[in-house]
Amino acid sequence: MAVYSSVLDLIGNTPIIDVSELSPNPRVKIYAKLEGQNPGGSVKDRIALAMIEQAEKEGILKVGDTLIEPSSGNTGIGLAMVAKVRGYKIKIVLPSNVSIERKQLLGVWGAEIIESPFSQGSNGAVRLARKIAAENPQWVFLYQYANPANPKAHYESTGPEIWRDVPEITHFIAGLGTSGTLMGVGRFLKERNPKVQIWAIEPPAGEMVDGLRNLDDGYIPPIFLDNDGYELLDRKTVVGPRESIEWTRRLSEVGIFSGISSGAIMAGAVKCAAMIEEGTVVAIVSDGGWKYMSTGAWTDDIDTVTERAKSIIYF
Repeated sequence: MAVYSSVLDLIGNTPIIDVSELSPNPRVKIYAKLEGQNPGGSVKDRIALAMIEQAEKEGILKVGDTLIEPSSGNTGIGLAMVAKVRGYKIKIVLPSNVSIERKQLLGVWGAEIIESPFSQGSNGAVRLARKIAAENPQWVFLYQYANPANPKAHYESTGPEIWRDVPEITHFIAGLGTSGTLMGVGRFLKERNPKVQIWAIEPPAGEMVDGLRNLDDGYIPPIFLDNDGYELLDRKTVVGPRESIEWTRRLSEVGIFSGISSGAIMAGAVKCAAMIEEGTVVAIVSDGGWKYMSTGAWTDDIDTVTERAKSIIYF
């Protein structure tokens, strides 16, 4: 077994599992890429390290500096972990109604939490972080929604890993959040095979599925526009909160303990399999389920969990 010099060296090279037993079409295979195997527990470890390393290369970030970033998802945890290892202070702006696990994990890595109004959701956290960053130019604002190192990380790591492990891929499925995964992986795969289809999973407009966003809600990440997202994507598929929870439970039945956005992505992968005649679908399982225990997603009545998700951001 290899010995690594830093926990950060464990980021990437995540496993892919055959979950074709979930496919409704025997001629379509489904594979799940388990991003919860990253040391900070999610796919966002990749962009956290990439954005910090890019800022270091550019001389923007030096030991002892302070970072500020909005997050209602896993990026805050990934950044806090990398910042702790690299010797930076960090402040995370997040909606006040996030889950207790979210705050606890940020505390583990020493992040300072700045709360934004819960009624404004993640868009409110973005606005507040931009305002605070403008008022404190001595702090470093990486801004994941517009940072080119975000899609670049997936172009240089996640995409090549998928192509190496599943070269027969016909469809790639991921959630629409910052859009970095879709843009980076999508561009890499289409350069290798223009016939590969890129499908984005988004929640219904006005509804919340943890870690995902609907572009019709008024905020389109600059990364999406800068990378010609409308041209790169072949399809957007809507998956609601209840369906996301249902498929989070279905993943657990095949031994995969995932977060709720991963349930949404798997629901989209199954819809894809049902719509095509044959093919090979690769879906991103964004994180593990450990940070969602207080949701009751696996044990409580599903209607209760779905209703609860309207008032608490669980990641």
